[in-house]
Amino acid sequence: DSVMGTYGAEVSSDDNGIVVNGSPIAVSSHKNPADIKWGDSGVDYVAECTGIFRDADTAGAHIDGGAKKVVISAPAKGNVKTFVMGVNEDEYDPTAHHIVSNASCTTNCLAPMAKVILDNFGIERGLMTTVHAYTGDQRLLDFPHSDLRRARAAALSMIPTKTGAAAAVSLVIPELKGKFDGLAVRVPTPTVSLVDAVMEVERETTVAEVNQALSDAANRYLGYTELPLVSIDFQGDPRSSIVDGQSTKVIGKTVKVMSWYDNEWGYSNRMLDLILHMESRKPV
Repeated sequence: DSVMGTYGAEVSSDDNGIVVNGSPIAVSSHKNPADIKWGDSGVDYVAECTGIFRDADTAGAHIDGGAKKVVISAPAKGNVKTFVMGVNEDEYDPTAHHIVSNASCTTNCLAPMAKVILDNFGIERGLMTTVHAYTGDQRLLDFPHSDLRRARAAALSMIPTKTGAAAAVSLVIPELKGKFDGLAVRVPTPTVSLVDAVMEVERETTVAEVNQALSDAANRYLGYTELPLVSIDFQGDPRSSIVDGQSTKVIGKTVKVMSWYDNEWGYSNRMLDLILHMESRKPV
């Protein structure tokens, strides 16, 4: 992989699929998810990562094929429950939630940090910018795209574009409904992104107090650092959000927090974590 390098395992293939360190993995190729015989392969959980099947009806085709649960690796459409690990995973109901969303990489970065600010200081409103590595939805060279800015060569410009991550944070923190908005600036780096969130809180505070709250809340999903690091230093970091304590700014009730995330590796870890959490809640 151009970013992650060579996988440290023995990988081979045969007529049925691929073999990784002696473990066979079946491979199939179907346009309609319902045609994939998940049940025949003993698959309970499907990670829906095409970016195409993002609502209950289309993602539900995997269940028609024999799967029991589907986790969508993107913001979902319609009535699909969204989870962010470290924020609202305790709301998972194994008897009701069969198709769920793991939100976006940016929501996974913003939500844990915003929850700490909300719990400690209250949030009246907020605006965020994600300085985001370019992705496959952009063009390598100038080429038609429904978003004329994403139509431009990804590796040659800083590209302002939309993000639903700010509004989606209310799906996992209902208290923030209607209080957050934001945008993205795609930049010419292949991975690792940065959320820059500016929030008006309910009382005056200080940089030291904000950083203390964020540092105290650090866990396997939310990190905190005061080291003078740059984006490449977070490549391969499995956490959802790593607050850059040196960049915190406060004027009265206005708080600015910046947080790093490896939008590829960190998010992939959260997909696995959510599936493992769902399995742990399976009725006996």
